[in-house]
Amino acid sequence: MDVTALAARVRTAVPRLGDTRLVCVDGPAGSGKTTLAGSLGAALGGAPVVHMDDLYAGWTLTGAYARLAAGVLRPLSEGRPGAHHRYDWAAGTFAPAAVPVPAGGVLIVEGCGSCPRAADPWTVLRIWVEAPRELRLARGLARDGAGMEPEWRRWQVAEAAAFAAEGTRARADVRIDGTVPPSGRG
Repeated sequence: MDVTALAARVRTAVPRLGDTRLVCVDGPAGSGKTTLAGSLGAALGGAPVVHMDDLYAGWTLTGAYARLAAGVLRPLSEGRPGAHHRYDWAAGTFAPAAVPVPAGGVLIVEGCGSCPRAADPWTVLRIWVEAPRELRLARGLARDGAGMEPEWRRWQVAEAAAFAAEGTRARADVRIDGTVPPSGRG
């Protein structure tokens, strides 16, 4: 399915998060979620994208969805703007300045753990992006450096356990091959 078709599907969906249509783009690290989410956001006229990388407290999934739900999803469900604090990976702490997230329209949340079962009542489209493990690792190390390989390998184990516990891939509405660049960015 191309990005134009995904955008059309989102536009016709009934909002379930207050007046906001929530799209979750999940899948393993390095699969192409960020690229797809950016393309989809552009196809939707500049829809905001929240990156789970900004909500992790370092190399852990623990607490990230809770921060998303408390700061962004719950306020949006009440028709109010949300906000979150971006994790500064270099400093090892969350930035003091809040990143605002507007209510209404479309919100795309992308990243590992962006679509647990708890998000299902609010989500209009669950997208799973996948690619072979070694390709994902190569992409991650190209971005983060070869010295991060132990962290990446630990992360791959942790995310696989989280996906299995949540049934994330099986619950997805759409599955995307992350080895193929998004098309139809119109």
